[in-house]
Amino acid sequence: MSTNSDKRLTTGWGAPVGDNQNSMTAGARGPTLIQDVHLLEKLAHFNRERVPERVVHAKGAGAHGYFEVTNDLTKYTKAAFLSEVGKRTPLFVRFSTVAGELGSADTVRDPRGFAVKFYTEEGNYDLVGNNTPVFFIRDAIKFPDFIHTQKRHPQTHLKNPNAVWDFWSLSPESLHQVTILMSDRGIPATYRHMHGFGSHTFKWVNAEGRAVWVKYHFKTEQGIRNLDVDLAAKLAGENPDYHTEDLFNAIAGGDYPSWKLCVQIMPIEDADTYRFDPFDVTKVWSQKDYPLIEVGRMVLDRNPDNYFAEVEQATFSPGSFVPGIEASPDKMLQGRLFAYSDAHRYRVGANHNALPINRPKAEVNNYQRDGSMRFDGNGGGSVYYEPNSYGGPKQSPEHKTSPYPVSGSADSVAYDHDDHYTQPGDLYRLLSEDERARLVRNIVAAMKPVEKDEIKLRQIAHFYKADPDYGRRVAEGLGLPVPQ
Repeated sequence: MSTNSDKRLTTGWGAPVGDNQNSMTAGARGPTLIQDVHLLEKLAHFNRERVPERVVHAKGAGAHGYFEVTNDLTKYTKAAFLSEVGKRTPLFVRFSTVAGELGSADTVRDPRGFAVKFYTEEGNYDLVGNNTPVFFIRDAIKFPDFIHTQKRHPQTHLKNPNAVWDFWSLSPESLHQVTILMSDRGIPATYRHMHGFGSHTFKWVNAEGRAVWVKYHFKTEQGIRNLDVDLAAKLAGENPDYHTEDLFNAIAGGDYPSWKLCVQIMPIEDADTYRFDPFDVTKVWSQKDYPLIEVGRMVLDRNPDNYFAEVEQATFSPGSFVPGIEASPDKMLQGRLFAYSDAHRYRVGANHNALPINRPKAEVNNYQRDGSMRFDGNGGGSVYYEPNSYGGPKQSPEHKTSPYPVSGSADSVAYDHDDHYTQPGDLYRLLSEDERARLVRNIVAAMKPVEKDEIKLRQIAHFYKADPDYGRRVAEGLGLPVPQ
């Protein structure tokens, strides 16, 4: 058996390298020769060692694990990986911040991405959510504008609180998520000590074709823990990779983090009568109305062998469904069904699903060919179109998406419901006095740099509509008049 010391260094095309310490030159002092193809290959490859970072969720950490079913929910879904108690499915999870770049600190105030890739026997199922049950906006057409406000000013290249609060104050639907973000849960202690949510409403369909609406909740079994703002700021300077390090070390030490997956189930017909639009991702469903039902348990028990190959090249899309799980009319989700896979085609390439970290365990049979970095057999000489007379793969009608009725005119239409204040107000009133004080302190600190009082007052009015005490305390903290 050969050891690492016996292995010969080679070029990318497999030829042995004679000298890896000195470039070829014309004489001892040079200049360097263009015929040194090993040097050129090393430099050219080095220039290309970074794929474009994700536009959002650029900084993240990941791990492998498994999902084990603990409750029979086959009356709701025919998804094969949920078909029997005790069944285990391998998975890969990526946690992330949202707004920061690849080198940003882990302990900033930001939502956390919570993306799970289930390698099921029917193909990959991606559940791409956050550590919050709601989001800032509810229509994908606003997403590029929202993310622009979280990024850097085009002239100063600095973060811009004027843009952040201007957008939020002009988008009152953001108030629920803003309240969560500015609360203690805005800075989790670790990736292990936070819940995860699918956030959107999805549709489950059973073997008889009956459908229900569903929301996902991953409940951390480590318990919720959050960071004090001063400690978070200290860690951001001293150990900006604190969360990444914590996750890796916990798994390496055998302290495997786990989450209990629960769902809320809503009968299809309830969507027409529920007091909030169930497809509005800025709202939650009351657990009194639709209690949590246990599904199974997720355990992370193996670190990646290579960060780039696995964590950085992992691609998740909320449009990666399996039979028994489908989309809902959620307008934010509908946009994400396209945008995520399109981002991966740009960032990683058209064949990103063939990479080992993304490749399904199920056999892949289709007529997609060619494209940048096609590194498998590319279909060989098999038939490359459909329909055909040569025995190529065919559709399976039993796996058609279940229908749901639609009606109305083709138009740009807003959501019917515009109550943006009840749920944030309910959340504020659920907080303890200490939690409210910290929430207000965080908001005041974040809003002080905003230049225009007009923006501050507009946002204060939203807080006031959610709860008068909420608005009054923020106004007083900013030294501005309380709304009348």
